[in-house]
Amino acid sequence: MARLKAFQGVVQQNADIADTVVVYIEEAHPSDGWVSTDAPYQIPKHRCLEDRLNAAQLMHLEVPGCPVVVDSMENSSNAAYGAYFDRLYILQEGKIVYQGGRGPEGYRIAELRDWLDQYRETLGKSNNLVINV
Repeated sequence: MARLKAFQGVVQQNADIADTVVVYIEEAHPSDGWVSTDAPYQIPKHRCLEDRLNAAQLMHLEVPGCPVVVDSMENSSNAAYGAYFDRLYILQEGKIVYQGGRGPEGYRIAELRDWLDQYRETLGKSNNLVINV
């Protein structure tokens, strides 16, 4: 949860230069699978899209003001971006300009913040970014 709060801080600090989207993928620590002892919610493995949509609503509560979209049950976004189970990306004009490491070890909010700070310094106020998680 601390990482989500840090992410929310970055989102709020950079709302003027970046649009942010959370892509909710398969549950990393389902309550009926590999359970995490610090998980704030008990979410079972998604058996259908409705399960995933319901779980994504909980994620939306954790990052208010940030749109949350849901991966397909075939996990196509997860596979395409190699998230397994969380990862930070910045896209600009349809191209990946920042790719964070795979979570949890490679999920580094500070790197994202540094990238955005550097971008802000060079910004001509007309460009906008999309950050995917």
